[in-house]
Amino acid sequence: MTGNRAVIFANGSLPDLEAARNILFPGDVFFAADAGAIHILRLGLLPEVVIGDQDSLPVDVVQKLDAAGVRMVRHPQDKDLTDLELSINFALEEGYRKLLIVAGLGGRLDMTLSNISLLTRPDLLELEVSMDDGVEQVLFVQKKLVLDGQIGDTISLLPWGGPVEIVNTSGLRWPLNRAHLEVFKTRSVSNEMLADQVEIEVGSGLLLCIHQRNHLTEKTQK
Repeated sequence: MTGNRAVIFANGSLPDLEAARNILFPGDVFFAADAGAIHILRLGLLPEVVIGDQDSLPVDVVQKLDAAGVRMVRHPQDKDLTDLELSINFALEEGYRKLLIVAGLGGRLDMTLSNISLLTRPDLLELEVSMDDGVEQVLFVQKKLVLDGQIGDTISLLPWGGPVEIVNTSGLRWPLNRAHLEVFKTRSVSNEMLADQVEIEVGSGLLLCIHQRNHLTEKTQK
């Protein structure tokens, strides 16, 4: 079992390269879900492995990766799993227990939703897993989460798959105190960080936390 973190680049949006670079750590090992390899190359890096059917990888990129000796794990185009799910499976088989998924948001709505849904896999909920592009961070809260950010960042909390009970928060403009959150209510959307760190506690249920780094969001929208 490896203690390093597997960083899996999907084929979604990457709005700010420098913001994405800031969430990478020394010792990270880079995996590409098919055309996610393009994001890695744009960062001036090389993936350790590219996993997928290569239907969205240009020929010249494949040639560059082959020339650099990058391992290519090819799958047929007719398959039951997305390239991202195949990449997650590969990382777990390699022994990684810390996963960061980059560029899993944006683009096609169906792919964005399915990517977020992947984070709820029972085997992933037991691990340290999140989705982040440097501007927007997505992760699930089961019991307790301590989240670092900046004053003014936006935090949205969305019940996932059913109600979430006894939700307590600290460090937010509109605190929750033993709150009951329903999937069809918008009470916990667009809260605001009043400190550089917030705490979120959940009694039962699965809570989706979306952290928007507003100073970076404003930059990418200009």
